[in-house]
Amino acid sequence: KGEVFMKKKKILSVILAGILSFGLISCGNSKEDSSGSDSGGKKEIVFWSVFTGADGENMTRMIDEYNKTNPEYKVKHMPIEADDLYTKIPTVVGSGKDVPDVTIVHAERIALFAEQNLLQPLSKYIEASGVVKESNYVENAWQMGSINDEQYSIPLDVHSFATYYNKDLLAKYGPNVLDDGIITLDEVKEVGKKSAADNIPALGLTWMRVQYLSYLAQLNGDISKDGKEVNLDSPEAKKIFAELNGLVNDKIATQDGDDPGQLFRAGQLVFWPEGIWMQNSLKGIDVNWGLTHMVTMDQNNPKDWSSSHQFVMLKNDKMTDEKAKGVMDFVNWIGENSLEWAKAGQVPANYAIRENEEFKAMPQAFVLEDANKLKIYDYKYYGNVVEALDKVVFEAAFGRMTPEDAAAAMQKEASEKIQMAQ
Repeated sequence: KGEVFMKKKKILSVILAGILSFGLISCGNSKEDSSGSDSGGKKEIVFWSVFTGADGENMTRMIDEYNKTNPEYKVKHMPIEADDLYTKIPTVVGSGKDVPDVTIVHAERIALFAEQNLLQPLSKYIEASGVVKESNYVENAWQMGSINDEQYSIPLDVHSFATYYNKDLLAKYGPNVLDDGIITLDEVKEVGKKSAADNIPALGLTWMRVQYLSYLAQLNGDISKDGKEVNLDSPEAKKIFAELNGLVNDKIATQDGDDPGQLFRAGQLVFWPEGIWMQNSLKGIDVNWGLTHMVTMDQNNPKDWSSSHQFVMLKNDKMTDEKAKGVMDFVNWIGENSLEWAKAGQVPANYAIRENEEFKAMPQAFVLEDANKLKIYDYKYYGNVVEALDKVVFEAAFGRMTPEDAAAAMQKEASEKIQMAQ
């Protein structure tokens, strides 16, 4: 009996030790307290981004370098697909649980997010930081976060839609086109008349959403006149659709079913409008290429559709001034040490990059030369507009819809979606 009693006592001791151990572990993993650190003393900034592709690797390398500087708050990077991230934001803010400390969003999302009270105003944190300053950033990108005298974001970069060109083909079909540094649509037509004889199109129809929006800005059009109602059934819209269809009919542009990127990489396309971030896809090809501003419909008003990845802080009652300073220190360091981000094909928004000789030699460096050529749309219902635009732009270009019908359909769909969202 004594032996049995001793065995039971031993088993009970093990069970009690396990319970005690579990309790200690649970305490050790408790949620962050108001000081910005957990009970184990670990200070950490959770960073959500949309960088799930190759650019995410560049960002992770930057964060690793930042963490090596031994900051008070180290950064944990969590890349999330953009659509998933935008779905999660209202949910986490509404629940107040697992809210990230800093997040990257596209500039076009900021106005609506601010109106929906999902973002934390940053002005007081920026002022308290002493290091983050408006004058250090590309003006167009900084202004995307300025709403009603409050700053809601800090720009990471500017990424523009530009024109890649085949230097050898351009020398053959349009040797003087770039003498003034601008490619006009009329010049594209002249080049195309010559190149078409060799079955080489002049202009690629690529990501037509932003190709169209570049042309719209060049014609001084906009997607909304008052920031409320959409303005898509416009004379400028009809002109763009008609021009695109004319280019297709005259064999100056790529045709339905063509792959402009593949044609350019094969040396069979003169002008390839694409994002500056696409230059990595041209590595290792046997094509002598250059990169310049977007083809323009108005020589006196060249504009490149542009956007910007921006740092924001989501509404979070648990955020402290101390931790917010850690976020500002991180954001500022990234801005001042952004060569690695430029290597991802981006143009960092912090002007510190302009002094870097390696960046100056990069093809996309021209973007920082003249901010007036950048068109960043700030209409809060931008997402509804481009969804409607996507459905009609190729239909109009390839003649399956008239310019008038395409513009009217775009206006109708966007208006209906916006009314439902309000």
